[in-house]
Amino acid sequence: MGKDTRRSSYMFEAALVSGLVASGADAYMLHVIPTPGVAHQTVEGCFDCGIMISASHNPFCDNGIKLVNSDGFKMDEDVLELIEDYIDGKSEVPLATGNHIGATVDYMQGRNRYIASLIASANFSLQGVKIGIDCANGSASSVAKPVFDALGADVRVINAAPDGFNINVDCGSTHMERLQRHVVEQGLDVGFAYDGDADRCLAVDERGRVVDGDQILYVCGVYLNKHGRLSGGTVVPTIASNFGLVKSLELAGLSAVTSGVGDRHVYAKMREGGYSLGGEQTGHTIFGDIERTGDGIMTSLRVMEVIRAERETLSQLTAPCKLLPQAQVAVRVADKDAALGNMGVQAAIAEAEASLAGEGRVLVRKSGTESVIRVLAEAPDQASADTAMKRIANALEAL
Repeated sequence: MGKDTRRSSYMFEAALVSGLVASGADAYMLHVIPTPGVAHQTVEGCFDCGIMISASHNPFCDNGIKLVNSDGFKMDEDVLELIEDYIDGKSEVPLATGNHIGATVDYMQGRNRYIASLIASANFSLQGVKIGIDCANGSASSVAKPVFDALGADVRVINAAPDGFNINVDCGSTHMERLQRHVVEQGLDVGFAYDGDADRCLAVDERGRVVDGDQILYVCGVYLNKHGRLSGGTVVPTIASNFGLVKSLELAGLSAVTSGVGDRHVYAKMREGGYSLGGEQTGHTIFGDIERTGDGIMTSLRVMEVIRAERETLSQLTAPCKLLPQAQVAVRVADKDAALGNMGVQAAIAEAEASLAGEGRVLVRKSGTESVIRVLAEAPDQASADTAMKRIANALEAL
């Protein structure tokens, strides 16, 4: 069991540990650790399952629980439904008594083994490279720097002082501005930003420009294919990825097979087709030959591998990837299904699509973690994308 740094994570941890040992299970506590660290140790330590307490990129007032099975994959839906039935009082779990109660184990060595595995995955030195990292005051705060230090990098860290409330606040992969300034002002070679539980990573090039998950997929996909390490010459982005990524991959001689939004769906598509690289624009990147879930720190190491091997800057590596201008917004609603089914919203979507005349697209979908509708518009120019997005957002806000 691991957790992120929000204050409520400690409360959840105490409650979950109490419930587990009361039912006869042994609870191994990894304490503050990235979500992929829990998945890694669940497999490496031959545990029955793993639990991560985190609300990922959301504000500190939110929290949740992520479950992985013994193979390190997100828990199957049928098992999650059984757990929800128990929470809803539809089923019971017998409690243990006497010497059958479980044990609570302080498992800090598991966290150290995860850090060691990240270091061991890099067969290159970062001596002389200046790297900025934004830990989002979250799970990466005590993990990322030791990894880069061990590889010899000159590491400049920001937002690594969690207080229980500042996780994701104007920092990390959802707020890149401070890292952009940091890279430019410090004259750094590259910067990496993680989210609250460090399963996402976005980058900043040496010029201070954001490199999103689509561009990371392009850079790593081209590199892996060049060295015969990209299964089927195919990358798996999501339906929310920039259409310019697909076109750029095709120009580089690669194929793209899209999945639904969410790292669970990305990895399912990768397993289905035997593909080795996939991810989301938001920074979930999965390297299927070495992991089962997105790992922000692993992603930054893989990007550094490309930079070192190709002897090019990140801006040079991303230059061939031509993305379409996008406009996106998350609109909070009371009922996501009702909002999407509203006739006024449907009319606004149709009008936005018609305005793009086949030269762009709109994507409107429910958030999987919040009570919001996410609106995305792509167009040949920013003004057209903004107009299409606002047309739909205005209809949602009027509900």
